[in-house]
Amino acid sequence: MPDPPEIPAAGAGAAAELRARVLAWYAGSARDLPWRHPGRPDDLAWPVLVSEVMLQQTPVARVEPVWRAWLERWPTPSALAADPAGEAVRAWGRLGYPRRALRLHAAATAVVERHGGRVPSDPVDLRALPGVGEYTAAAVGAFAFGQRVAVVDTNVRRVLARAVQGRAQPAPALTAAETALARAVLPEAPPDDPLLPPRWSVAVMELGALVCTARSPRCGACPVLDLCAWQRAGAPPDEGPVRRGQAWHGTDRQVRGRLLTLLRETPGALDAAALATAWDDDAQRARCLASLVEDGLVVPADGGWSLPA
Repeated sequence: MPDPPEIPAAGAGAAAELRARVLAWYAGSARDLPWRHPGRPDDLAWPVLVSEVMLQQTPVARVEPVWRAWLERWPTPSALAADPAGEAVRAWGRLGYPRRALRLHAAATAVVERHGGRVPSDPVDLRALPGVGEYTAAAVGAFAFGQRVAVVDTNVRRVLARAVQGRAQPAPALTAAETALARAVLPEAPPDDPLLPPRWSVAVMELGALVCTARSPRCGACPVLDLCAWQRAGAPPDEGPVRRGQAWHGTDRQVRGRLLTLLRETPGALDAAALATAWDDDAQRARCLASLVEDGLVVPADGGWSLPA
């Protein structure tokens, strides 16, 4: 693995100043999000896991009400595992990427079967849960269990790319060098402040979400403006490939969403005629229905189709 990029100009001293300013900013500017409230690890781990899965490619404003309803209905993995997977898909609502609901249900079932109903703290056990990858395992380890582990999401990557590496945007996909950099700036946990590492991780993540945004960053409000390597270089434009937003209207994603919405809002099974009201292109509708069945989000039932039982 290549050596991690160094903080420009002052090495460890610059990293310490960067951390101090971001942490001070976070103390006064952090959003009051329910999954950040402190609690015992066995109380906090499940809410954190649910939030991290829901927040994948979905903004906080859409996630929070669904997260609250989800935790009210299923406050523990055991509660979710006791219900059919289709209920998880139904409760997922319009968050998008509904396979995440199936993965959360499968993860809850695995937690019950392998860990007595308590989300494990061991990174290997976390990564072994369905739908839990490196990032989600790190986030749960840090934010639920206080572990010193680098949590590297898109926001963190963007802040470090600009502030440390002088680039407008991070690479299109996470690189080993980015992970190494995130680990290099992660603070140690002093005896009098053992939660400093996870607090840094959430603080730099929050800075990327609220100030150092992908488009139209609010550089005038940034606590590390004068330290930012990108600003010192004159804020050069991104030299990577043009990043285009995903289309929606008329795509298979839209059709799948309409079919699922119809199935969520209607108890029992729906026949072909009922599903035809969701989309008038027969070939596209059939293709999308088949893909939903293949993904396990829809099952044949009673001469029609329904959410999984």
